[in-house]
Amino acid sequence: MPASPSLFTHREATPPQHYLMAYTDGGARGNPGPAGYGVVLQDEAGRKVAELSEYLGHQTNNFAEYQGLIAALEYALEYRYKALKVISDSELLVRQIKGIYKVKNPTLRDLHARAKQLIAQLDWFSIGHALRDHNRDADRLANEAMDRGTNRAAPGTHSAGSGQAPGGTTPDAELEGVVRHGVIELINGRLPEGARVKVWPRK
Repeated sequence: MPASPSLFTHREATPPQHYLMAYTDGGARGNPGPAGYGVVLQDEAGRKVAELSEYLGHQTNNFAEYQGLIAALEYALEYRYKALKVISDSELLVRQIKGIYKVKNPTLRDLHARAKQLIAQLDWFSIGHALRDHNRDADRLANEAMDRGTNRAAPGTHSAGSGQAPGGTTPDAELEGVVRHGVIELINGRLPEGARVKVWPRK
């Protein structure tokens, strides 16, 4: 199913005065293999706003690329940014989002539809392609996510530009907790209100 070019072209015409910039990358070692994404978010002046990364399990490169884009879109909307410029080193993803290439893979179709749904909620959106050398920080974060997954360490981070998660917890820290009455209570550390987490129960 091709993307609708009209959904994106009118949004790219003139950048607003204030917008969020997202450098995204995703990869899989072995393709498919251990996968992860990385996103570096900046304001229009180039000041770092946040870094995102997550281990995705056994997936493909393209799956990881789409997850990085979706993470950037979800962050923008969650923090009430209405304008977003994305730079990705995946030419395939960029061309599919622009409607130049069709999306044939069923899994990617679902991710593409999710991305379109999120983009439609923005007032302005732009996406472009850059070589990996110009996307090094996002590439580093994606590789760190894959490292965490293959080393069975903390599965994902969502950190502010200072290197600390909102609320003060170091993003790479592995937190422990217990379940009481169906609610997880943390034993060490703390998380910001509304933080998204993944849980791997241990015996």
